[in-house]
Amino acid sequence: MTAANVLKFMKEKEVEFVDLRFTDPRGKLQHLTMDHTIVDEEMLNEGVFFDGSSIAGWKAINESDMILIPDTSRMIMDPFTSHNTLILFCDILDAVKRSPYERDPRGTAKKAEAYLKKSGIGDKAFFGPEPEFFVFDDVRINNDPNNTGFKIDSKEGPYNSGTEYANGNMGHRPPVKGGYFPVPPVDSEQDMRGEYLKSLKEVGIKVEKHHHEVAPSQHELGMYFGTLVDQADNVQLYKYVVQMVTHSFGKTATFMPKPLQEITVQVCTFINQFGKTTNQFFLVMLMQGYLKQHFTILVEF
Repeated sequence: MTAANVLKFMKEKEVEFVDLRFTDPRGKLQHLTMDHTIVDEEMLNEGVFFDGSSIAGWKAINESDMILIPDTSRMIMDPFTSHNTLILFCDILDAVKRSPYERDPRGTAKKAEAYLKKSGIGDKAFFGPEPEFFVFDDVRINNDPNNTGFKIDSKEGPYNSGTEYANGNMGHRPPVKGGYFPVPPVDSEQDMRGEYLKSLKEVGIKVEKHHHEVAPSQHELGMYFGTLVDQADNVQLYKYVVQMVTHSFGKTATFMPKPLQEITVQVCTFINQFGKTTNQFFLVMLMQGYLKQHFTILVEF
């Protein structure tokens, strides 16, 4: 796709705003929204300057200028905004050198794909991540001088078996490690997971399935595999969709790996790597890395 294609698409969809999105070093999706009246070929090709000093792990205040370069190959209409909003993923350039910024996660993924091809090991690597998440009804965090702690609640939690509710306690909830995967009413979020899949399809992700996971309040959605950069973008969209849909239901979703004691989240990734010959081989990796789990724990709510 070219900048001209983006402008044509904007006209067809009557786009009012263009949301430029990028990923920070912690894996958190960030954004900057542009009014459609200033979006032209020059902006799409040359990028937009922004202050990178407030992004954790990036620039100091005296060298804060950075450039967002929209990737025009993929255009996504945001299904959640009240105004027609086009989402474009962006790469980050150093404003002085006008070269890819070395701490941009998306740029790093592009370099990894280029290195794979150059190495001769293979032409492409395909990844099929399965991010699991928890849905809670209430999350309270205190970090005051006299009160530090947190409290999490979910109607599915077995710890609510004896709770008195205004309309009575129906008693249908999965036991510890018993959520995989009874039908409703034990599985209380069937309809919400259906909404997840509908919204994922709206943003262009090819979906496969949804189901309850092992722990109470834990869920998983299935999407098809793809190449590294495309799947990284898809995971960011996946998380955005999950958190927005959950929010619309008056709940909160988290990808935190261990929000409750004696319960863990595991992410299983399938890799299908094609070599320059027609041979293919498959690797299955269970993502249980300590650093990954504990590095992301701070940004998942």
